[in-house]
Amino acid sequence: MTHAEPVKTRVDPVTAAVIQGALENIAVEMGHKLMRMSYSSIIRESEDFGAALTDATGRQLCECRMSTPLQSGPIPGYVRGILRTLERRGETLHPGDVVMHNDPYGGASHGPDVGFCVPVFRGDRLIGFSVTTAHHLDIGALAPGSCGIVDAVDTYAEGLQFKAIKVFDRGTRNAAVWHMLRDNIRASDLVVGDMEAQIKAAEIGAARYLALVETWGLDTVDAAYEDLLDYSERLMRDAIRALPDGTYRATTHIDGYLDDPDPARRDLPLAVAITVEGDAITVDLTGTAPQLPDKPINMPLEGTVDCAIWLTLRSILLDSADYGPIPQNSGLTRPITIVAPRGTLANPIFPAPVIARFCPGNQLADTVMKALAQVVPHQVSAGIGNLRVVAFSGLQEGRHWVHMEIMEGSYGGRHGRDGLDAVDTLYANTRNNPVEDIESHLPLRVERYELRTDAAAAGEWRGGIGTVREFTFLADGGFSLEGDGHRYAPWGFDGGADGFTASLKLVTAAGEEVALPSKVPYHKARAGDRLVSLGPSGGGYGDPARRDVEAVRDDVRDGLISAGTARDGYPAAMGTDAGSPPIRAGAAPLTSP
Repeated sequence: MTHAEPVKTRVDPVTAAVIQGALENIAVEMGHKLMRMSYSSIIRESEDFGAALTDATGRQLCECRMSTPLQSGPIPGYVRGILRTLERRGETLHPGDVVMHNDPYGGASHGPDVGFCVPVFRGDRLIGFSVTTAHHLDIGALAPGSCGIVDAVDTYAEGLQFKAIKVFDRGTRNAAVWHMLRDNIRASDLVVGDMEAQIKAAEIGAARYLALVETWGLDTVDAAYEDLLDYSERLMRDAIRALPDGTYRATTHIDGYLDDPDPARRDLPLAVAITVEGDAITVDLTGTAPQLPDKPINMPLEGTVDCAIWLTLRSILLDSADYGPIPQNSGLTRPITIVAPRGTLANPIFPAPVIARFCPGNQLADTVMKALAQVVPHQVSAGIGNLRVVAFSGLQEGRHWVHMEIMEGSYGGRHGRDGLDAVDTLYANTRNNPVEDIESHLPLRVERYELRTDAAAAGEWRGGIGTVREFTFLADGGFSLEGDGHRYAPWGFDGGADGFTASLKLVTAAGEEVALPSKVPYHKARAGDRLVSLGPSGGGYGDPARRDVEAVRDDVRDGLISAGTARDGYPAAMGTDAGSPPIRAGAAPLTSP
């Protein structure tokens, strides 16, 4: 089909647009209701949740725009996993059912991301699903919390597994499941409360979807979303077709376990080869490191790897800054094929553990970005500073408290723009927890929450800056942490400097400083101990000699870099290149702030 040919549609475009808007509003309402009803800050403040509608086979129709890509993106996989499991058991769905699912080898992203799926029936006909997912503070793993579980030997050590379990069966609550949840999960009031909020939000979505069908008729709604799927597919195929055919490769590394004596657990490559052929793309991950059979940094192919790839391709090829809002549905993924050899980090074999797949998946997305930089250099950023996630926990009067904190990374510079400072990157997209919320609910004090100084990678457009995060324990407790980027700096692009690595240390109440690796199993802490994290800074983009002089001066005036660092990184701009004067005549000299 050429661009000049008319596009055949099943319904008129106005009706399709109205139905598209209605579908998106349903997903947004689900998200707002879930946030307002949730107990924990990870959902209420960080928005680490997903909400979406699918058709009866699991094809995604819409998603909540506030949710994170790593939560909404896997929802079709949750539905497909549920349907496969029920079929294998010989079970069927009925009106009034609510299904809980968190199987990382059955579509879920990892065990703590629990999905609740409400089938939508019109009479006795199944017409779709309303689904919410959310990250829960604890799922009964070997250590408190649901992040920082970096030493699980298999999936059974990662917590409770729910494979298409009916928590409501034809409207009747399955009390035994809820008893098991409360008896096996720490901070169960928060976790179970969040789960009940998920169910109610999904039920609201199901009711709204059924009302939409009753208003327009099932045939019209079906035809409209088929058109929407086709429209999203056409957008993606047109963007791919604009690329030159060829294969584009990149490799990056993750730390692995830097303190492990076994070299097979350290310095692990993630390899990507992107082949463009006409209006289709194949992403081949051959060359990625073998899976670690007893360490949980493996990535489920469905639920993590696929979402990291889809999200990166969509963000780069269909940048919302240029295209505006586009329908987020399964049509976007039709032109994309993923090849991932079994038994690798990117396609592990059950029961290899996967709960700490967060940072490797984000680095995989960054590797896709690096490969695409060869063909669309003006549409990518330089290397990102990866995220890290810490679980704080303790006991107060015999009751568990658990808090999950996602500590921001940073973006590399991109054509025409400096990198973003202190933000969640790529497929995470969560928000920070306000300091006031942390300190009013938990025995923690936030001592520092600020940008790093002198940690901005030089470039025509500098890299984004990581954060300094410092927490003091006000009572005895513990923490565990999953992170990356202690050894490998974010990559610079087109002459830009590489970014800055991360670091982590524990300062005891007695003043002893203990350097920690990027992955920390559960570690006890005493009142007065401080955890200090320096987040990584993204890579620079373009030759620093081309950076605007005033931009360099603004960074110094703002305290982001010192005058000495400016002179070292931008000698031409600062008038120190072979004794030459500043590029802009008459510019005032700089002094350190």
